[in-house]
Amino acid sequence: MTTFAVINPATGETLATYPDATAEEIEQALAATHRTYDEWSRNTTVAERAALAMRFAELMVERRKELGAIINREMGKPMGQAVGEVKFSAAIAEAFAKNAEQWLADEVLDVEDGLRTFIRKQGIGVILGIMPWNYPYYQVARFAVPNLILGNTVLLKHANQCPESALALEQLFRDAGFPEGAYVNLFATHEQLSTVIADDRVQGVSLTGSERAGAIVAEQAGRALKKCVLELGGSDVFLVLDTADIDHAVEHAVGGRMENTGQACNGSKRIVVMDTLFDEFSEKFLAAIGGQSYGDDFGPLSSAQATATLAGQVQGAIDQGAEVLVGDNAPEGNVYTPTVLGGITPQMDVYSQELFGPVAQLYKVSSDEEAIALANSSPYGLGSVIICDDLERAERVGDRLDVGMVFIGGAGLEGADVPFGGVKKSGYGRELGQGGMLEFANKKLFRFAG
Repeated sequence: MTTFAVINPATGETLATYPDATAEEIEQALAATHRTYDEWSRNTTVAERAALAMRFAELMVERRKELGAIINREMGKPMGQAVGEVKFSAAIAEAFAKNAEQWLADEVLDVEDGLRTFIRKQGIGVILGIMPWNYPYYQVARFAVPNLILGNTVLLKHANQCPESALALEQLFRDAGFPEGAYVNLFATHEQLSTVIADDRVQGVSLTGSERAGAIVAEQAGRALKKCVLELGGSDVFLVLDTADIDHAVEHAVGGRMENTGQACNGSKRIVVMDTLFDEFSEKFLAAIGGQSYGDDFGPLSSAQATATLAGQVQGAIDQGAEVLVGDNAPEGNVYTPTVLGGITPQMDVYSQELFGPVAQLYKVSSDEEAIALANSSPYGLGSVIICDDLERAERVGDRLDVGMVFIGGAGLEGADVPFGGVKKSGYGRELGQGGMLEFANKKLFRFAG
């Protein structure tokens, strides 16, 4: 059976197919990663493993054009953005490599009885990663690199439409010097993943994907008493409260919505504007969204299924009374014209949905209280952006948002060493930064008796 295939979303052409893993290959992968954890991870230092991660980062930069071309044809990311993703992934690997010894240093505890006491952070074993198609390199780098430096080994199941980037990543880790069994790619089916999660050699699971997939994996991991990190959907707000620079607000709202053709979990999907600024902002925002150009500013949606899903959601909103302010909901192939919806009410399905594509929802509010209530009405709680010249006011509003991240003054404030994650149905746990490196760590207590 063939589950994994490269289907160019710009043309619909099937470029390559790859067979599903056999039961024997799954067992070999489990045995290899478990053996490598015992034989390699326990006998190398953090510094030694970090040096391999640094080499991985260097190789990513060296091969950036080749790697960018792979995801351009796998999921349609414009080449400039594709190469940018490769470079950011390399920066993430470099940040973990540079900070690893500090982040993983023993933590001395000041205890009442005066006994020498500290926490040592170590790996726990084999970790399964289940990764999505929208950022094929970035998602893997932020999961796999810190775990390998920590001393875990990695089984990686990539998205079905990303087999070539999956294989390229596996080759990168090998070429960087990581031993066989440190990072193993799996072309596994859903049924095989269930078997892997239940296997006693696997100690944890990290998934980035849909709410539905997260619920399934969390249930399976829970039955097997395995820890999960889940990064799921988002319907992030972009709050425009008060600013003397509307053009800046518009620029960041457009960038926040159009990044990766709108296919980002933490994209700015609900644009919420104070009534005193709404008319000017709306006019400029609609013009800017309408002026986006295919090939430069955005690419095709990732697949025919993604296009059908988005068009169906927008049509449902129209049928329930929403207004199309920009766009036509008439995709040509997988090319979806950037769109803005207005007049959305809480009774509409789209009010609580995630729109994974270049479609923004535009709302007008008359107070901070109303903006906060609207923001928190979503079942998701990943990130947010607040545009407000009064930074203390922005921070007060941010305090009351049910989200994992608050960016004040602009969109796109992610960093290679900055934690990423959300609350509510956006999942739990963190990736990136020291917090991400410690998600699958054994925080082992040492105590000395006098």
